[in-house]
Amino acid sequence: MTRLACFYVPMFVLAARLRSEPDLLNEAVGIVEGNGSNAHIVAATRRARKKGIQPGQSLAQARSLLPKLIARGRDAECERTAQEALLEVAETFSPRVEDAGEGVVFLDVTGMERHFADDPGNAGVSPAADAEQRLARAALRACDAISLPARVGIAASKLAARVAAELPKSPIVVAPGEEATFLAPLPLTRLSPELEAAAMLQRFGLSSIGDLAKLPESEIASRLGEVGRELHWAARGIDPRPLMPRPLPPEFREGMELEWPLVALEPFLFIANAALDRLSKRMEIQGFACKRLEFTLTLDPEGYDARGIDLPAPTRDVKTMLTLMRLDLEKTPPGAPVVGFSFVAHPDRPRRAQLSLFGPSAVSPEKLATTIAKLVSILGDGRVGMPMTVDGHLPERYSINVFSPPPPPDMKRTPARARGLLAVRTFRPPIPIEVTTRQAEGDDVQIASIRSIADQNSDTRQPTPDSRRRIEAGAKVEIGGTVRICSGPWRIEEGWWSDRPDIREYWDVELERGGVYRVFRGGATEWFVDARYEM
Repeated sequence: MTRLACFYVPMFVLAARLRSEPDLLNEAVGIVEGNGSNAHIVAATRRARKKGIQPGQSLAQARSLLPKLIARGRDAECERTAQEALLEVAETFSPRVEDAGEGVVFLDVTGMERHFADDPGNAGVSPAADAEQRLARAALRACDAISLPARVGIAASKLAARVAAELPKSPIVVAPGEEATFLAPLPLTRLSPELEAAAMLQRFGLSSIGDLAKLPESEIASRLGEVGRELHWAARGIDPRPLMPRPLPPEFREGMELEWPLVALEPFLFIANAALDRLSKRMEIQGFACKRLEFTLTLDPEGYDARGIDLPAPTRDVKTMLTLMRLDLEKTPPGAPVVGFSFVAHPDRPRRAQLSLFGPSAVSPEKLATTIAKLVSILGDGRVGMPMTVDGHLPERYSINVFSPPPPPDMKRTPARARGLLAVRTFRPPIPIEVTTRQAEGDDVQIASIRSIADQNSDTRQPTPDSRRRIEAGAKVEIGGTVRICSGPWRIEEGWWSDRPDIREYWDVELERGGVYRVFRGGATEWFVDARYEM
């Protein structure tokens, strides 16, 4: 038999608002709908209800009873995100979830009780009913974790499950086959019939759901049509329409409308921190992390400011996302007061790390993603990643790719046998030098001596910023002297098809006083030290 559960949030508009502003939980708060003289109370907190505030009262009447009443307007963004959070909690218990709107969710829990079964069992209670009770209590704890005070009911039909969830004592589990008995004493208004059908049922003299269930189905259908047939099925505990599962959302949203415009950055970040924290908890429930964060700011008096931040790795760290948001807003302010916002997180699976049995523990993917995100916020886009080789002849060519460390090798590699290993210290940028050449046998040119331009005191020209950086780099490395051995040239030509091809000639030189360097000639008279060989 099919078993359905219903998650029901009483006074949903109030619960959604308190979820976004938890500081108002113990205050006298009323949720107002409408403007001006049409503003009326739709929900109120317990402290306000004790003072006589009731739904349906005008705002002026409520203020006369409680002058210090905190009035908050209905926030469609808060209600929508609270409904999505409730659906996401339901999806952790069953893959078949139906959105019934405004704090009501149905889910198919058929067979799910086996995951909550207890071997000993309770005396006088069937194992299946006891397991469903534990399932319902686990659902209540999950809803409390997202700050939604929900109630849970389990039955074989949606109507019976919803009626059970609306009862104050939660959770309520209706035993299989007892749905009609459970619904019989309830008034007909629980069926939510249409107006014409309700008037017809009153003329029949019916007062309860059980009275309707006792009548023949054919007689009700002949007088009320298909609507009457569906009402008769619901009265007997049979669903006239099956459960309609919703597809999984491709993104997570959070947002709210502000009571007053915000001009400074710090107050907005204080509110955004709480919204990002709720967003992170929702993604954690689903096992996701944020790969891209998009946020839209509603400006006063009109207009929107939409932005997007690509995170270097999926993360749920609120501080990282808030830091990136701060830097983006400081770099490009919205230009107008902010009266509302909406955050959209595009989910992705977080990185997994394989633990080593004997070796050191691997770096946590969450910590690594957070560190990379902070480096990107400090250094800028395109400055953090892994160096990658580029198909070309010039040695300084490289690119930066997304940082993805390779896995450790399976076994230790034996180093190759050799007389010795040479390490190359590359100078970036290359150090400009002055070279004296001599003509060797044939047409080849040999290098006789080299000297760093930084050592030339006779050069009185005003250096440019780029040449100053080169001179400072060259001053740190003492280069100069007579060349003892010279090998070369090795010619490199790149971009020969372009208007300005890059043609170079490389030499390896050893100085008499020690030191082996790699030098190249980039033009007719420009010489540079590219690297130094170290033993």
